[in-house]
Amino acid sequence: MSRLLIVVDRAKDWAPYYPSEDVLTFDQYLQFSAPPSSRVRVINLCQSARYLSKGYYCSLLAEARGHHVVPSVMTLNDLGRKGLFSLELEELDESVINWLEASGSAIDPASDERAATHEVRIRTYFGQAEHPDLKPVARALFERFPCPILEVVFKRRKQWQIESMKPAAPADLGEQEQDVFAAALDRFSSMVWRKPRTRRRYRYDLAVLVNPDEEMPPSDKVALKRFEKAGRKLGINVEQITRRDYMRLPEYDGLFIRETTAIDHHTYRFARKAAAEGMVVIDDPVSILKCTNKVFLADLLKNNKVPTPKTLILSKDQKNAVEQVISELGFPVVIKIPDGAFSRGVTKAEDEKTLRAGLKDLFKQSALVLAQEYLYTDYDWRIGVLGGRAIYACKYMMVKGHWQIYQHGESESESGGFETMPTYEVPRNVIQAALNATKLIGNGLYGVDIKQSGNRVAVIEVNDNPSIDAGVEDRFLGGELYTLIMQEFLSRMEENRRR
Repeated sequence: MSRLLIVVDRAKDWAPYYPSEDVLTFDQYLQFSAPPSSRVRVINLCQSARYLSKGYYCSLLAEARGHHVVPSVMTLNDLGRKGLFSLELEELDESVINWLEASGSAIDPASDERAATHEVRIRTYFGQAEHPDLKPVARALFERFPCPILEVVFKRRKQWQIESMKPAAPADLGEQEQDVFAAALDRFSSMVWRKPRTRRRYRYDLAVLVNPDEEMPPSDKVALKRFEKAGRKLGINVEQITRRDYMRLPEYDGLFIRETTAIDHHTYRFARKAAAEGMVVIDDPVSILKCTNKVFLADLLKNNKVPTPKTLILSKDQKNAVEQVISELGFPVVIKIPDGAFSRGVTKAEDEKTLRAGLKDLFKQSALVLAQEYLYTDYDWRIGVLGGRAIYACKYMMVKGHWQIYQHGESESESGGFETMPTYEVPRNVIQAALNATKLIGNGLYGVDIKQSGNRVAVIEVNDNPSIDAGVEDRFLGGELYTLIMQEFLSRMEENRRR
């Protein structure tokens, strides 16, 4: 059973809105109790959120009771520390800056030298803003500081920045603001809490994070449906979510990220929040951190004696970078940025001229660049590893007439062929290299790219979010591949429940 509660200081604070049995005063919430197995979400709308105020105690009690509350105690504490948010929005969209410039009112500085200082005060409602140009800022702030009503003050000195942020309450709002708040609350409450009937049929709930607009997602639509089917056979309700469902995460028992991950990205924030909520999460934030940066990964593998191509880490300010590459690696040589995916940000240099041009281009994107010896092979191995064991194996062929498995054109991308086979047919040293590499990362789901030349095996990279597409990675195991992954989620969620 699930319930959504809205807590206010006094009953009259809710007078402008429709009456609801879900609205409790703070004193009523003090006496509230729910069955231990029920899920309760609390929207804390108390007027004061200062330390040891009713609003603070509301969030504190909610967390003590195992209720998921917005805002959390951590958010309230963070909002009281200016240093955490003063630089939160270093780069504002041009439309936001234009709106701030048009809306800014000059502050009377008297004798103060800062005559050019301007200030704008706005309110956001569950990540929504009244003016369309402010929606990106409102959404970004809500993801970082989840708070029902947030009062934000922008100040411009040399540039616009956030001067202060604090929670507000319904009692602080005028009539027009009340309408905006009511609409945002209705949208938020319907978004974060699903109808309970879906839960009665399943033991666990698993969120699958996807991006419907992603050009090259880790799993296609057919594969996603097969994950759902496999999960439901095991008693897991598998539901796709998007980045807009960030605040819904506490509803679920697990999170499966099926969107290309990056550190400075919402996928990493989702993974961190899921881990903080005690959920089972693949990819976990530590795996994302270790895998998405090739500089870190190269050093990790090298220091732990996992076989890799000979690799140099080059600095933007390094004067002899070209000479070092030529003397230690020769030509052809592969150069790449640390956080590229699907062969993007990777270049092959055939001579000094193309090396210099390639490095110049890549250094515009990153302070560090990897240079790696070029190992020619007709294909790359991809070994899928889950929980420390190999579960699938593919050969990804190079694009015809190209040296990579992907070739990106101006309008479309092309990939080579593939061959899927049972893991017991893969050379033992290839499997062992994959397992040795993933032991350094964690016990999640990984795709290890390996080149094999004769008896030599070299790990190219470890992917924290490997491709699993219908008709490719599942070509040998079929539906069993999806069942294996859902079974892993089931085992971990059962272990969580026993704790």
